[in-house]
Formats: sequence, structure tokens, C-alpha cells
Amino acid sequence: MATARKLVSGSWRCQVYSHTEEIIQPDGSVKQKRFYKSFTCDVPGPKGKRMAERMAAEWASEKEHKKNILNCTIGEAIEMYINSKDGILSPSTIAGYKRMQKNGFKHIMNTYLTSVDKEYLQEAVNREAKRKSLKRPTETISPKTVKNEYGLISAALNAFCKGIDTNVKLPTVPVLIKDLQTPDAIFAVFEGTDIELPVLLAMWLSFSMSEIRGLTKSKSISKDGNYISITETVVKVDNDDVRKKEAKNNTRIRRHRIPEYIKGLIEKVPGDVLVPYSYNTLYKRFQYLLEESDMPHMTFHDLRHINASVMAQLRVPDKYAQERGGWKTDQIMKKVYTHTFSDERIAVDNVMDNFFENIVQNLSNCMNCLDKPSHE
Repeated sequence: MATARKLVSGSWRCQVYSHTEEIIQPDGSVKQKRFYKSFTCDVPGPKGKRMAERMAAEWASEKEHKKNILNCTIGEAIEMYINSKDGILSPSTIAGYKRMQKNGFKHIMNTYLTSVDKEYLQEAVNREAKRKSLKRPTETISPKTVKNEYGLISAALNAFCKGIDTNVKLPTVPVLIKDLQTPDAIFAVFEGTDIELPVLLAMWLSFSMSEIRGLTKSKSISKDGNYISITETVVKVDNDDVRKKEAKNNTRIRRHRIPEYIKGLIEKVPGDVLVPYSYNTLYKRFQYLLEESDMPHMTFHDLRHINASVMAQLRVPDKYAQERGGWKTDQIMKKVYTHTFSDERIAVDNVMDNFFENIVQNLSNCMNCLDKPSHE
């Protein structure tokens, strides 16, 4: 450990070795010159001496740490990054990172950081963009997959080796225009089925699958039975269900008035958990009923897109549309809304509920007409 020396001014200065440079002499010869980092403390007495020595020791320790980091591989840097976030990020996010670490950019995982620069990373991105998909061997992986995988790599490099320029050109993610089904067509498929409740919770109240699977009568339904809140979520982590006591972000913590039709479906649920299905069971059942009805393929998450489209069609103001859906944009502050049930918000809920209630009523009337015997 370097020792501080007292200066004429009374301050304490501690010098610690930094690096060695080659200096060309006038005669052309090369001389090795050692450079030192100085730390000065103006506090008089032994306390000032200790403070100067502590600053020098901390700098030397950080320098050694950076040296050790540069001697690790990209794969090891990612591992350190994931471990540093364990306990902070959700289990599903950590699991996603580990999948990307296992499958993405395999050809550079054993590369030492000392060999990495911007050009190397750009070439790695170019090569990864040509990698064949495991699920669709005749196709390359999607631009979004490349972007997500590289996002993990750049985050790890920026966390442990800030000197590397990670700003490279990534493949353009195409804008997908979904051909969504109409709400009445969706109602016609799922009315009376065993998954009618989760489908309506997604399409009518804009809940995601993880939010729907986390709903319980004891914690999610208000005491008067009129409101439903997102208090917990259930996510799929390595084929196991994990119940979380927090939402994905603050804007997803929201409360909705329960429409009468959905309230009736909830009352028919025998247990505490409103939708006691695994992710795979719910998704496969959803796809099966669509196929049985000759409906085009859509994902369960597309039901939230239908909800957003309905709000746009009904000209629901952005503020209330974002509140109902829990969507986070650059314009939304990261906070839980405190005036969710203002008079204006209640009016918005009335518009949305009337829209869907009319669909339910019209569909019910049509079914009754078909059931009536002909008098011809």
C-alpha cells in the first residue's frame, strides 16, 4: 500500500503506480517511464494522511478490477451482468436473459474483451442476423431477436467495460400491421366456453395473460365486489409458474370497475383463483377454439390490441386509454395514477362498457332467434 507524504503546504499527497509508457529519446533509443496517480488531501494531521492513502488504495483496487474484467470473455461478462441484476429484475426477465445468453451470438461468447471493438461487434451482428431459426430452419432469426440479444451484450459491456464503443448498426425491425378480428366475432367464438372469462378480461379490460392468471377473489376483487385490481401476476419461468407481488411496471398497477356481464362470469368460478389455467393450457385452448371456428390465427395478446382499437374507435382520450390499458409511453410519468376514477374516467368506463354490453346483448338475441322453432 502506498504511503502518503506531507507537503510543505501541510497537505498530504499519496502517489500510486498507474502505468508505464515508452518514451523515444533524442538519440532514437526507447526509455520506459513509469507514471503515477496522485491523491491530495488538505485535512491536517493523521486523519488527512489516512484519507489520502484510502483514496489511492480505492483507485488502485478499481484499476485492478478493470484489468481483471478485461481478461474475461463476453460470455463471462454477460454472466456477471445477469448475476448483478438477480434480485432486482423479475424472474421472467432473468430467465429471458439466460435464454439469450445460451442461444444468441454463440460465435463470440469465448472472445476476450481485450479483443473487442466496434468493428468486431458490427461483424458479429452481421453474422448473427444470418443465423437460422431453430423453430423455422428455412428462415433466419427475426431482427427483433437480434436486437434483443445484442441489447444484453451491450448492457454487459457498458456495465463492466465502458471503453468499448457498442453503438453499431442493427437490423431494422419491421412494423407489423395486424389484421385484427372484430370484438363481436371474438364473442361469438368464446361465449359459453371454459375460457370466456380470461378472453373477456383481455379484450374488455385489457389485462395481459400474466395479469389474468394472477387474479384472485381474495386479493383482486374489492370488498363491495364492484372493482378488480392488478395486485399480483403469474409468469412462466422455465415452464414453471411464478407468482409475483408486483406488476411489470407502475403503469400496470391499475383498477377497473367490473362490468355486470364479467361479474356474472366471476361469480360462477368455484375457487379463489379466477383463471386456474397454466400458460400453455390457456394458450392452446385459445388456439384450438379459433381453429374450430375457422378464425384466422391470432395470439392471446392480440386481444389487448383489439381493446386499444376499440378505444381509438370510440375516441377515448389518450389519458384514459393509457390508464385503462396500463401502457407505458415516453409521455407517461413513472407513477401510479391517483385520480383514476374522476368523473371523466367514469364516463369513459361507461362508453366502453356500453359498447361491449351491446355486443353481448345482440349476440344473445341472435342466438335466441336461432333457437326458436319455425312456424312456417
